[in-house]
Amino acid sequence: MTCYLTPPGILSDEAVRIETRRQLFARGARGLGLAALATLLGEETQAAGATALDRTGGLPHLPHFAPKAKRAIYMHMVGAPPQMELFDYKPGMEKWLDKDLPDSIRKGQRLTTMTSGQERFPIVPSAFEFQQHGQSGAWISELLPYTARMADDLAIVRSMHTEAINHEPAITFIQTGREVAGRPCIGSWLAYGLGSMNRDLPTFVVLNATHSHPKANVQAISAKLWTSGFLSSKFAGVSLRSTKDPVLYVNNPDGVPSQVRRRMLDSLAEMNRIQHRQIGDPETLSRIEQYEMAFRMQNSVPELTDLSKEPESTYRLYGEDAKVPGTFAYSCLMARRLAERNVRFVQIYHRGWDVHREVPQVLPSQCKDVDQGCWGLVQDLKQRGLLEDTLVIWGGEFGRTIYCQGKLTDTTYGRDHHPRCFSLWMAGGGIKGGVVHGETDDFSYNIVADPVHVRDFQATILQLFGIDHDRFTFRYQGLDHRLTGVDLARVVKPILA
Repeated sequence: MTCYLTPPGILSDEAVRIETRRQLFARGARGLGLAALATLLGEETQAAGATALDRTGGLPHLPHFAPKAKRAIYMHMVGAPPQMELFDYKPGMEKWLDKDLPDSIRKGQRLTTMTSGQERFPIVPSAFEFQQHGQSGAWISELLPYTARMADDLAIVRSMHTEAINHEPAITFIQTGREVAGRPCIGSWLAYGLGSMNRDLPTFVVLNATHSHPKANVQAISAKLWTSGFLSSKFAGVSLRSTKDPVLYVNNPDGVPSQVRRRMLDSLAEMNRIQHRQIGDPETLSRIEQYEMAFRMQNSVPELTDLSKEPESTYRLYGEDAKVPGTFAYSCLMARRLAERNVRFVQIYHRGWDVHREVPQVLPSQCKDVDQGCWGLVQDLKQRGLLEDTLVIWGGEFGRTIYCQGKLTDTTYGRDHHPRCFSLWMAGGGIKGGVVHGETDDFSYNIVADPVHVRDFQATILQLFGIDHDRFTFRYQGLDHRLTGVDLARVVKPILA
């Protein structure tokens, strides 16, 4: 290409013609800007303390204050677990069996098209038993016996709520702060703000776990959930596969030795640097970094995914499923291995929670898929001294209705989407264990105490990483964007240690 033949630092005619005004100003400001940055870095590094010295990249003024968490493992149950079956015990519903939901409770709430046409909204209590656990006396379903064992490690939030009533916008909202795709997700924000703690693995890793029940209703998910949005593409999540090569195309093609790949990358990087000097597109530098990361991952990923040295005691924690690539337990074990290698953010997705029908048949299988893996992960992190600075999150995108979707029978029932209240739990990384926060009404339909909006949840995550969500912004298209958006968001202080 012509631009590659232009001497470094001199713009080609084509580059001048397509250069934007912002690129011109940015190019001209480099000398003065670098001098100013050099002066500021000393002050900001002192303010950030030792944390800034333990990382690569990130913003020099972050964290704003001493963080409690260095890394996070976020387990998202795609499809929305029914809160009244797991953590929001409602024994009073027994006497309401097959009676219609009162209008005074529904209060004109809009419904999805899946139930808005029903003639009746018959209430159905949970088919599962509950018991109290831990010093907090948290009510936890019989479906989660391992989770119940660690009640004193958890902060259970029963008063989550959202505006979104359908899966796609709801998952996008809780992951990115907006219902419309195109914004950076939580993992990307943290990678951008705090940088990496491991040069040989991505800062943000995504794992997609399998589910076991053949009748589970599965929601589609895509890479836009772990996108970097308007941030540089280097902050996007990297999906690790559980079969064949963990990362597509990370290995050299047949017949291409590592030395040849190294020379090829060096030449390609020099061409990209020349193009960046001419055009000024920051994505060109991101491309260089991603090629280099892929080269380093050729050694780090095989070591990461080799479980042959894990002792049998590991599988007593996570269960035998942890030996099967792709299962949720296997993903939890991989998350621990990523955490101990200081990967900043690990996202695990587990699908099949969209229980519009056959709750008594499908939900026990879904819970069995994840229960021991979650417990094993928390206990493993704890015994390795990692839990205190690793934030662990479990939850879905919204809740479920107390009334039945479809026909209510003696053996089965279904539940529709419900944005007004749902439950999740958090542990480690500055979270106070043995806490139950928030309360819903007798129907698990409306929140009556301590509501926690999705934005509050996001602000709390940032707080645990030492970030003031109001001051953590990125300028794009003339606006200063935040993960928590422009509406009010509050840190949920009662669940903080």
